[in-house]
Amino acid sequence: MAKSSFVISVMVVLILLVIPTKCYYPEPLEDGSGSLFIFGDSLYDAGINNYINTIVRANYYPYGETFFKYPSGRFCDGRIIPDFIAEYAKLPLIQPYLYPGNHDFKYGVNFASAGSGALPETRQGIVIDLKTQLGYFKNVSNQLKQQMGYANSKTLLSKAVYMFSVGSNDYLFPFDTNTTVLNSHTTEQYVGMVIGNITEVIQEIYNIGGRKFGFLNLGLLGCTPNGRVLEGGHSGGCFEKPTPFVKLHNLQLSTLLKGLHTKLKGFEYSLVDFYSFWEERIKHPSKYGFKEAKEACCGSGPYRGHFSCGGRRGEKEYEVCENVKDYVFFDSDHPTEKANEQFAKEAWSGKPGFSGAHNLKALFESM
Repeated sequence: MAKSSFVISVMVVLILLVIPTKCYYPEPLEDGSGSLFIFGDSLYDAGINNYINTIVRANYYPYGETFFKYPSGRFCDGRIIPDFIAEYAKLPLIQPYLYPGNHDFKYGVNFASAGSGALPETRQGIVIDLKTQLGYFKNVSNQLKQQMGYANSKTLLSKAVYMFSVGSNDYLFPFDTNTTVLNSHTTEQYVGMVIGNITEVIQEIYNIGGRKFGFLNLGLLGCTPNGRVLEGGHSGGCFEKPTPFVKLHNLQLSTLLKGLHTKLKGFEYSLVDFYSFWEERIKHPSKYGFKEAKEACCGSGPYRGHFSCGGRRGEKEYEVCENVKDYVFFDSDHPTEKANEQFAKEAWSGKPGFSGAHNLKALFESM
């Protein structure tokens, strides 16, 4: 009997370790103006990839150890940018769309999938691309109409904020997989395809009722620990091949959002300068409380830049730093919770760096 009780106790503990639990921030705003819908890639993925057939997951140690004390599926030691934005907006943590039993969408939902891009060809078959994420949102908007009625759901969707982090994988994928997709397109054509898909998704969300959109521009993709590995490992330099794509993408994204603000009635946006944020911390880490900006906290190889953190993606051996707060990057491509929090604060209440843009606080408060 005692042995059976012990076995049951162990099983319960294991189940609790495996199944993510909901963790809430303060009570949401009563007027419903704080709903948050999240699209994009690993910077925003709160664990949706746990529920699809993919190796692009972070549901194992040491991911999540700083804040959640279990691997939540976020590519970070703790919280990611949308978690902090939800906190500032007095919202609960926004759950992934595929989270089991997640049917209450009145505070929003997270569709972001690590590894995904605006192009369906980017890591096709192992991620949820932007157009599929849009399809999920359409399902949610229909459910809200059924649950709340047309008028109430329309109000919710118009007051909600739609946050995006998308494009990085579209420009990294051709280089880290040696695909030949860039052989048949110029830089301008390829960036045009990415921006074109993003435009279509924004337009469709607008047609459904969305009015307030928050975007990051793209960071220094070649200056991550993984980027330094692609450059040659021990040279210390950044991988420059994606840079022309990143710079053109950022220019065109800014132009697109300004144009939509002029063209579409009620369209408001926040565009946060992720590029400058990363450039500052990579060049001057000590200024922002970091000791290391080239090497990752978790990984293997030069700069711990191999995508091996946790030992579940082919390479079983990896290292973990002693003090994660010293590091800008947690793994080969992703920020630490400390870096995410710094960026979220800047995105929330910082001075907008682009004409016509708001910070996220102003976007949430706008009617």
